[in-house]
Amino acid sequence: MSNPAVLAKIGRRLKDIRIKQNMTQGELAERAGMSILTVANIEKGKPVSMLLFLCVIRELGLLENLELLVPETKISPIELKRMQGKKRHRVRHTKDNNNE
Repeated sequence: MSNPAVLAKIGRRLKDIRIKQNMTQGELAERAGMSILTVANIEKGKPVSMLLFLCVIRELGLLENLELLVPETKISPIELKRMQGKKRHRVRHTKDNNNE
C-alpha cells in the first residue's frame, strides 16, 4: 500500500470515529486548536505535521492506541547488562561495514 493510500485510509477512519462521537469538524478543530481546514485535510488523507495529527487523535481519545502502532522496544536482561549506561542514539556504519 502506498503512503498516500495509507494516509487516505487513516483519514477515513478518523472521520468515521469523529462522526461516531457525534462531533463536527468545527468542534474537533476547536478542541484540537487548529482550523477546520486542517481537520478536513487530515480526513482527506493529505499530509500534515505529526503534531497536528497527535492533537486530533488525542481529542478523539485514540492516543492510548499509539502503543499498538509503535510499541516500546523490549531489551533482554542480558542486553541491558551489556549496555549499562550506554543507550544507542544513532546508527553509524564504518567504511568497512558499508562495503560488505
